[in-house]
Amino acid sequence: MKRSAIVALALTGALLLAGCTDSSTTRTTISPTASDGIDRGYLDQSLPIATRVDILLGQMTQAEKFGQMTQVEENSLKTGDVASLGLGSVLHGGGSVGGKGDVDAWKSTVVENQHEAVDDTRLGIPILYGVDAVHGFGGMYGATVFPQQIGLGAANDASLMTRIGKATAQEMSAAGIRWDFAPVLAVPSDIRWGRTYEAYSQNPTIVANLGAAYIRGLQSASLSDPSAVLATAKHFIGDGSTVYGSSTQVIDTPYLLDQGNTPADATLLSDTLLPPYKAALEAGAQSVMATYSSWGGQKVHGDAALLTDTLRGKLGFTGFVVSDWAGCDQINPSNYDDAIVQCINAGVDMVMTPYDGAKFLSSLAKAVAGGTISQQRIDQAVSRILTVKFEMDVFANPYPDPAAASLVGSADNRSIARTAVQESQVLLKNDGALPIPATTHTIAVVGNAADDMGMQAGGWTQSWQGSAGTVIPGTTILDGLKKRAGANVTVTAGLPTSGKVDVCVAAVGETPYAEGKGDSTDLALPGLSVLDGLKDRCGSIVLVVVSGRPVIITDALPGVDAVVAAWLPGTAGEGIADTLFGDVPFTGKLPDNWPKDITQVPTAPAGQDYLFPMGYGLSD
Repeated sequence: MKRSAIVALALTGALLLAGCTDSSTTRTTISPTASDGIDRGYLDQSLPIATRVDILLGQMTQAEKFGQMTQVEENSLKTGDVASLGLGSVLHGGGSVGGKGDVDAWKSTVVENQHEAVDDTRLGIPILYGVDAVHGFGGMYGATVFPQQIGLGAANDASLMTRIGKATAQEMSAAGIRWDFAPVLAVPSDIRWGRTYEAYSQNPTIVANLGAAYIRGLQSASLSDPSAVLATAKHFIGDGSTVYGSSTQVIDTPYLLDQGNTPADATLLSDTLLPPYKAALEAGAQSVMATYSSWGGQKVHGDAALLTDTLRGKLGFTGFVVSDWAGCDQINPSNYDDAIVQCINAGVDMVMTPYDGAKFLSSLAKAVAGGTISQQRIDQAVSRILTVKFEMDVFANPYPDPAAASLVGSADNRSIARTAVQESQVLLKNDGALPIPATTHTIAVVGNAADDMGMQAGGWTQSWQGSAGTVIPGTTILDGLKKRAGANVTVTAGLPTSGKVDVCVAAVGETPYAEGKGDSTDLALPGLSVLDGLKDRCGSIVLVVVSGRPVIITDALPGVDAVVAAWLPGTAGEGIADTLFGDVPFTGKLPDNWPKDITQVPTAPAGQDYLFPMGYGLSD
């Protein structure tokens, strides 16, 4: 959190400071007729938004315009930076605040930044605060964490998606956060990709329907609703279609697919990749994030044919485009200034520059002064950003409702999560083991994911990569089975020292990961060795696979009686117990093809069947 000494960064044309930071959530009132020469007609909610934008834009200095195009990571800011840089947006990248930040910690951070923007700048333009709430707000301790998108693709319930979007927006806005970098609208062609779990399905129709439904839930009936959150359709475009081995990114280890290259293919673009974005825009998406990946060898962040001609010209997008994390930099790694020129001219309106706000502002100023970025392009970008801010009514409601904190992790939202888990479970095999018989007296729960909330939640949970362990509160698979089993059934963590048990539930999962760090070479599932020796100790064996994608389990199938794909279910482990005991039926269907072995990835050779094809799923 940014609480070092006050430092005003030196910047040509920096904004004038006005007033001091107020720690409350009460905005300083400025009269529209104040004697400072500013026409505050832009605060008049009775005027058309286009008129308000014109009034405000016409009074902005270059520095103020450049600031609106700038988004900086909160942890890189010092007190006063939001005001001195005139930032249009602040983000928090992947993690939490102050360790395990609850709603109060988040609200304190967000409100402090918002006060600088509203009270300490000449024009008082509120910031948009953005986070990656990709499965509920996983960065907020105590928030409801829903199944990751691949599980929701298995559920394929648009009405449920809208409810999840609304619940996520409630919990985000309770902390003053009104911008969600979600949903991912990728259609993954290679499940070795580390972001497969962020994508709903390999079926573009499912992606389109669920993505649009989620956006409608996030944004409510109107973005002006104080509990509504701006959605981000991402990553435009082709992020799930890259070729294995084409990535040049290295973060600790080389990426394989993420941020790689998608061969230019007009049919792929029109028939598979664009339909989800068309549906998202029809649902009201006003923010689109560009992809790190390349299209036909060209970085999409610098591709005007895609970001302008296709997104705006063909799809009719009217909102603003935001870059990914330092995404503009990748256009020309050896020449930052040139990269920024290409990025802005291609159609990026707001630049996510996590640690280099002052550097970006300086580069932008040089480009405009030198004529490589036109004044018209700057005004266009700022107008788009301001339009969305007015549509969100953040000028009138820049701060969260104090009473909304009670909605975080509420019983209603936890109930939605439980329903989502129930609907997302896919029954892959059942030789009479499920539902767990009423005559069962003993159940042993084994495996690396049996009692691990971090593994259930996956990446983007309290940190970018997520981690195993008790990272957030919730119900693990073990706890859910114990709660459901009742007093007449003994449920143990692990096998008892001797004797035979009626049912063994082996919950085996992937270690949490995110983005390219999760790119896989073999789709191996660690922990399957726990099955060794169970046959002689268990009346029946149920394998519960906790993973962010289909994984290789072919050799394990003969030794188990039932297999359930649980995906990354989040905090409501009760939902798994509900299906295992037969309280609710298995209704989930595979959103992706499940390979027999790695030779069937990205696609099975001609004449070969998948282990389980997309759309497969047994009922009890």
